[in-house]
Amino acid sequence: MIDLSSYHFIILGGCRMKLKDKICIVTGASSGMGRAIARLFANEGATVIAVARRKNRLDELAAENSNIHPLAADMMEKDQVIAMVKDTIKTYGRLDILVNNAGIMDDFTMLADVSDELWDKVMRVNVTAPMVAMREALPTMVEQGSGVILNISSIGGLQGCRAGTAYTASKHALNGMTKNVAFQYAPKKIRCNAICPGGVDTEILSDFSHVHKEGMERSMAGTGANYRSGSPEEIANAALFLASDDSSLINGALLVADAGFTAY
Repeated sequence: MIDLSSYHFIILGGCRMKLKDKICIVTGASSGMGRAIARLFANEGATVIAVARRKNRLDELAAENSNIHPLAADMMEKDQVIAMVKDTIKTYGRLDILVNNAGIMDDFTMLADVSDELWDKVMRVNVTAPMVAMREALPTMVEQGSGVILNISSIGGLQGCRAGTAYTASKHALNGMTKNVAFQYAPKKIRCNAICPGGVDTEILSDFSHVHKEGMERSMAGTGANYRSGSPEEIANAALFLASDDSSLINGALLVADAGFTAY
């Protein structure tokens, strides 16, 4: 006679939540990849502090799952980035996962036309904000003896022209920081990885009215080789893998998620 109780146990075991009881921050969580990451992480048992400027969008997300806690903050403002991390640690006593997802494009602007204002804006959101967030999070992660940092980068940080000059420089910088932090803090049992998506269906470039036409034409010159864009949910699945113990040996990796585009 077959003991069905053993089968029941196997089925239940396969449904374990991968981020149960983890405390997690996700920036840029009001839309696109950040929203999908926050939703998936919460469904996997994490307490998610979902951060963005649009509080109403965060409230809508939080209504889906009681594990999601909205926090309105602007990654352009250094003091708000610091407060985001400090308040989370003060409230929950720890920080297990930091997802630096918030980012902005540069309208494909070519270098000769890059204004100081555009350069500073892109660098503040894409480079300085993640740096400040990591700097604030690392002492607590070191003290607790564990932590995962995940930076949402881009194939623009691997190639020379998938965007304008400022965005390209910012993502190369983010990838460099990812590898540097990964190696330096590995003995402290802290992992730091990045996902480098190709084209993903998000709101990051929803307004084409200010696009640098020549810069976009040059940047898009090879996109005919890319047979499809990705979805925010596909990036979220990759993020879950890198945030969970399933990827315990992976540190300092730049995970390309572009349907094979850069393999050409």
